[in-house]
Amino acid sequence: MKFATYTSKGSTYYGAVTDDGMIALNDACPQWPTLFDAVQADGLNTLERAAQELPVSHSVFEYDMVLPNAQRILCVGVNFPDRNAEYKDGSDQPKYMSLFPRFASGFTGHNRPLIRPPESSQLDYEGEVAVVIGKAGRRISQEDAYDHIAALTLCNEGTIRDWVRHAKFNVTQGKNWDRSGSIGPWLVPFTDASQIDDARIITRVNGEIRQDDVLSRMMHPIRREIEYISTFMTLRPGDIIVTGTPTGSGARLDPPQYLKPGDVVEIEVNGIGTLRNTIEDEAV
Repeated sequence: MKFATYTSKGSTYYGAVTDDGMIALNDACPQWPTLFDAVQADGLNTLERAAQELPVSHSVFEYDMVLPNAQRILCVGVNFPDRNAEYKDGSDQPKYMSLFPRFASGFTGHNRPLIRPPESSQLDYEGEVAVVIGKAGRRISQEDAYDHIAALTLCNEGTIRDWVRHAKFNVTQGKNWDRSGSIGPWLVPFTDASQIDDARIITRVNGEIRQDDVLSRMMHPIRREIEYISTFMTLRPGDIIVTGTPTGSGARLDPPQYLKPGDVVEIEVNGIGTLRNTIEDEAV
């Protein structure tokens, strides 16, 4: 079963996704005001049982960012070998992973537009798998890492490229423009390693494949990401780790091809789904 946050007739709900629409779960599980609260309480199994007893409540709705009140989102940068080579700086495979924070305000939901700001025309796409932590831990071993995952989702880690170069040692400015990226459409509960170890990421722009790779080629696999991050901070339920994007982003094409209004970006991962967004200029 899949779970989403969505809006219908001006009100926000969370619920179970079906072929016929959404099954709202807010009233059935009032102890959890949001989907984020349910994840924090290890409540996805309870949500599934509740959904099995309820009818579809909303056939007309819009997806929101799947955990719009997520408190901590950490992104892993340059995590595929070809992606490292794209930088053409002669560097070896890095021993340690690059990390940077993103905030929930920088993301929107499935089928909603990514927003290109007037300050830059260099809005770019990055298709990624995101893992949602379900059990707290510090100094988690790689062997135990998967025991701490509650669910999987998808991320278009939209980036304003020229703004990531405003300073020498950080990329935060270019990674946190309002609604420049998306996370969703839904959470898929994590059950076993087969869901992610060999999952294939495909990113399409206007139907053209731009990124195509498998998670098993990541330089820092998800088990290592959880181990490394939990060394310096306690991972908590509801934390999101965006695990890295393959080669093929628009900035690395020759010539670069940035996103523009009217474009459609689709990120597909087998077993999780497809995250789709259009592009619009910010209304100012």
